[in-house]
Amino acid sequence: MPHPRQTLAELVRRSRAMARAAAAQAPGGPADPSAMPDRLTDIAAFGPNPGALRMRVFLPEDLPAGAPLLVALHGCTQTAAGFDAGCGWSDLALAHGFALLLPEQRQANNPNRCFNWFEPGDTARGAGEVESIRAMVAHLVATHGLDAARVHVTGLSAGGAMAATLLATHPEVFAAGAIIAGLPHGAAASMPEAFEAMASGRPRGAAEHLRLVRAAAPHHGRGGGPWPRVAIWHGEADTTVRPVNATELVKQWTALHGLDPRAPSRTDRLGAARRQVWLDAAGREVVEMTLLPGLAHGVPIHPGEGEGRGGRAMPFILDAGIPAPHRIIEFLGLAGGRQAAAPARHAPAGQAMVSRAIIVGTDGVARLRGGALPPPPPLGDAAPEATGSHGGIDPGAVIRRALHAAGLLRTP
Repeated sequence: MPHPRQTLAELVRRSRAMARAAAAQAPGGPADPSAMPDRLTDIAAFGPNPGALRMRVFLPEDLPAGAPLLVALHGCTQTAAGFDAGCGWSDLALAHGFALLLPEQRQANNPNRCFNWFEPGDTARGAGEVESIRAMVAHLVATHGLDAARVHVTGLSAGGAMAATLLATHPEVFAAGAIIAGLPHGAAASMPEAFEAMASGRPRGAAEHLRLVRAAAPHHGRGGGPWPRVAIWHGEADTTVRPVNATELVKQWTALHGLDPRAPSRTDRLGAARRQVWLDAAGREVVEMTLLPGLAHGVPIHPGEGEGRGGRAMPFILDAGIPAPHRIIEFLGLAGGRQAAAPARHAPAGQAMVSRAIIVGTDGVARLRGGALPPPPPLGDAAPEATGSHGGIDPGAVIRRALHAAGLLRTP
């Protein structure tokens, strides 16, 4: 545990030393972000960006209307493109028909390109990096006609911890998530606490974990809708983020679902890995934890060609013979078009109106959806130009507004 009087510079030096040591031990040696294959595109104008993050996306050309969205958050020292290439997320998006959002941290925000999961200003609803990622999601749902009820998030290490925070702060946005070598929401509120949590897990009771999430989303509360489903992956030989953090994550998310963390509904074997599953009253898998013996800090993958294989080994993306990305999309309900049964969720009225009226292709061209336009929901404070003379949708105005919001149309 770092001494409370350590300076920020000392903590940064320690963080960099840990990253270098871990990278040197990982297959392939230190990562070179500039050498990573990059099939992602940038979206510069997507809405509020208080966290100053970069928005990177992969949208299959034949993406169907109402497709789901996966948000994937890289770990420290990684880039969005490297995380995609290592895990094979865009290959999975092509194969199974979902949109992919990979927010990217900037070195100006964090020297090691870690998401700032331990900074209160970046982890509170409506603020910092959390708000930037929420705005990215809202932009993609509105401009590409995605299914607002099937938005999911996953992440590694600092990205996994930020994924846990997004699930906690925006349970109405994310239907489910997968946390890889991450930490619970609220595990730390400063850099010294972050190092302590990584090393010790900062164990808490289930009631305290529950309180932290309820405080993060007070609007959700009792009767405010279902809590997201969560998958937890962790290597038992992880010395960067100790596996005790997986146990703390189980406490947090089973408590939210009203389940006993000590009493999984069943235990399975996945090769040498052990997978515990907690079912809700309806028999849905709402929490799962997969622990992999001998695995260090990183995403377990199974490189190669064929079913259940993909990605490429590199620092923090580890050849373990077990394809976590494939298993994760199965848990999320993204594989093969299968959807996990979940209570209905509803997009905000304005967002739903735009996504039902138009679709913007990867070529940047906005088009009306085929067939008759659905009746619009109440427009509230929408600009008068968005309504026709008889109170219905004016398609041209809707398209103009959506293109402007997407930064694809400049006002004269």
